[in-house]
Amino acid sequence: MNEHEGPNPVNLVATVRAVLPSLTPAAQAVARLILDDPAMVAGSTITEFSAASGTSEATIVRTARALGFAGYSQLRFALAAAVARAKPERLVPGDLGPDDPLTDVIAKVTRAESEALADTAAQLSPERLAAVVEAIASARRIDAYGVGASGLVAVDMAQKLMRIGLPGHSFTDAHLALTSAALVRAGDVAVGVSCTGETPDVLGPMRLASAAGAVTVAITNNPRSSLAELADHVLVSAGRETAFRPGALASRISQLLIVDCIFVGVAQRTFDTSDSALRATRAALNGYLEDARRRTKTG
Repeated sequence: MNEHEGPNPVNLVATVRAVLPSLTPAAQAVARLILDDPAMVAGSTITEFSAASGTSEATIVRTARALGFAGYSQLRFALAAAVARAKPERLVPGDLGPDDPLTDVIAKVTRAESEALADTAAQLSPERLAAVVEAIASARRIDAYGVGASGLVAVDMAQKLMRIGLPGHSFTDAHLALTSAALVRAGDVAVGVSCTGETPDVLGPMRLASAAGAVTVAITNNPRSSLAELADHVLVSAGRETAFRPGALASRISQLLIVDCIFVGVAQRTFDTSDSALRATRAALNGYLEDARRRTKTG
């Protein structure tokens, strides 16, 4: 990325949200104000922004540079472009409250999920995705590690790969993940799923797999995390944390989007074998369900 241009204005707010955890406390105060009211920041001088954020002008400049800009002026211009492109509702705060009626809950959750998907798509590099697809399509074995909400994503990934005849395995238990990672070798792929990118139960097996020569892939919200640093390929998910939706839960749908994109890419890359495997697995499941229905009727 060219430091004078900074991130693409289309996904600037998503980029700020992604790097937020890795910033210093003072820089986080600046970044949070950018997220809360990008239009205000775009229209403020550095002196006005300093007063509004309660931070020094030097901190604002450092934060702008941490985000990939040469200085505050470039950040302002990029924010102005992002605000101009954004849909009006994306600039209105919409956190869920304890007294919100269910009609508001439906609208706000739907909007949050839609924004997470849009932000993830804006950050998802076709080149990085292609590299991951190529590695998985030719892998001897694919491990996916994750715990909690991210563990569900790891399980989903392994299940999808299995349906198209690829050796996908998911591990949500640290001991089993470490056991499997100790046995991988060059030509294998290890995928770590973690919202923060700092989950010890994911970092441990990923380090082992990397040391063994496996291709490592990180799916994380934080591109500056420990997980991202040790991975060969980093795919960044998005999700805004709220009072009722911790970061890992808010990110799950965007992590699943990344997994779906990987799956479709791999299925395209291995179309003949994938199509045959999908037909075979579908037939096996349909046959089982038909037998179950017959037994139910005769029983």
